[in-house]
Amino acid sequence: MTSLIFLGTPEFAVPILDALAAQYQVLAVFTQPDRKVGRKQVVHPSPVKQAATRLGLPVLQPEKLSGSPELAQAVAMAPDLIITAAYGQFLPNSFLAAAKIAALNVHGSLLPKYRGGAPIQYSIINGDAETGVTIIDMVHEMDAGDMYAQAKLPLTRADDTGTAFEKLSLLGRDLLLATLPAVIAGTATKTPQPVDQVTFSPTLKKAEEHLDITLPAPQLDNWVRGLRPAVGGWVDMAGVRTKLWAITPLEATTTAAPGTVITRTKKRLVLAAGDHTTFAIDELQPAGKAKQSIAAYLNGAGQHIEEGAQIIGETN
Repeated sequence: MTSLIFLGTPEFAVPILDALAAQYQVLAVFTQPDRKVGRKQVVHPSPVKQAATRLGLPVLQPEKLSGSPELAQAVAMAPDLIITAAYGQFLPNSFLAAAKIAALNVHGSLLPKYRGGAPIQYSIINGDAETGVTIIDMVHEMDAGDMYAQAKLPLTRADDTGTAFEKLSLLGRDLLLATLPAVIAGTATKTPQPVDQVTFSPTLKKAEEHLDITLPAPQLDNWVRGLRPAVGGWVDMAGVRTKLWAITPLEATTTAAPGTVITRTKKRLVLAAGDHTTFAIDELQPAGKAKQSIAAYLNGAGQHIEEGAQIIGETN
């Protein structure tokens, strides 16, 4: 049976690991160390570690793969394949060379577009009509290897990073399973990435979670959905740091300054955005509170909000 070492961390990689374990010999699973998450900072294993434990597979979690005892252990395993899916670390050349057949990566974009750690987030933030998955040969340059296969996925306003992750995970699983037989047989063909079309998607910074109210409403909506559900974009709203979990861009225009209340009823709050556009807030979360509908907010903490007031200032 063809043997492999798998490397992955988030939920995106779990269906891929499950499928590989059902058809191939998984010698070991590498994933990031357990991390503290949430407001209570409880230590949690990664989704991939949980899946590997469920499957009874050996798990290795070096803080840094390069130079670690775990790296030497993996090289000694001499796997036929090395397969990664959103692992989160560079793989040393000595590790890549240990694969007898190939070292492959399941990348969540239509390369050469969006090399880097946040391709799915950028596809939503930039309002792309489609995204996809690419199976590439791994090299010691970020997401720069030759391409074995691609599959596309349409995106709509109903999608956010969470739904796109789920769809692309399954798409990547199926594309990988369809590609592997030819790779193993030595009959697969590879295509170099067009260098002149390369773009990057670096991991989003904390500062980018602060939503820019001066953006046109459709772009603001893209940011809200791009940051959802993992972190959530926030604004300073009526003096309180508030996450906007869902908004709806509207056709109505305005001359009011961004952040100004255009319409306020018991169940509806419409604000001005950039370029004379408007949007309705559907779901939000003031600091220290639970997520809530706009109706619940207007009946509680937001009951004193009035039309004409500028309740969100411009991002500094």
